[in-house]
Amino acid sequence: MKFLLVFDFDHTIIDENSDTWIVKCAPEKKLPNGLRNSYQPGHWTDYMSRVFVYLGDSGIKEDEMKRTMITIPFTAGMVDLLGFIGENKELFDCIIISDSNTVFIDWILKAAGFPKVFDEVFTNPATFSSTGYLTVQNFHTHHCAKCPKNLCKKKVLKEFLDKQLERGVSYTKIVYIGDGGNDLCPVMFLKKDDIAMARQGYTLEKKISQLAQDLSPVECSVLVWSSAADIMSYLKLLIKE
Repeated sequence: MKFLLVFDFDHTIIDENSDTWIVKCAPEKKLPNGLRNSYQPGHWTDYMSRVFVYLGDSGIKEDEMKRTMITIPFTAGMVDLLGFIGENKELFDCIIISDSNTVFIDWILKAAGFPKVFDEVFTNPATFSSTGYLTVQNFHTHHCAKCPKNLCKKKVLKEFLDKQLERGVSYTKIVYIGDGGNDLCPVMFLKKDDIAMARQGYTLEKKISQLAQDLSPVECSVLVWSSAADIMSYLKLLIKE
């Protein structure tokens, strides 16, 4: 029997938001006000598409973007944690569900030497066009009113688990590690033996607390982490059990 580890990416594996970090490539390291103010809630991918067009129009090329992206710091203790998971792959299946994009995540994990830790990465597909512009698409369509229109993480997790069951793989426990508001939907899907690990002081922790105050707590156990060392301590206990 195996454990499934589900990671968010921005502010969880890396200590920044990859989509806002790319702005360091822009002229004067900032976006024009009109572009910056064009974001509409729930439509982040559409907004990032406009950002990538602006960067392309400004002559920012793939190699410059890559150089910038691989300087993003990992969250404290995360490099050790990913190393530990890599050494114990017979116990852990490990996936990423992220609202970033395939290009950014691929660059960052490969530069750090961690692509093999993760069995699958579910994120918005991105590619460079023939003219050298980065383009990004919505991950899927869904009917969940709680989630941004491009990605419902609960749907991704559910479909992954269904597919694994068809292959004869079921998990003793799911450990979901995240920080953001869009991590709440999959956390609410977890069962009582599962664990949600919410980053301290971030939106996910606050939303879970609010649910408990409203007397509709999540079904799974909740642990709060501030560095990936906390996550590693928990996983080591899990293995001993």
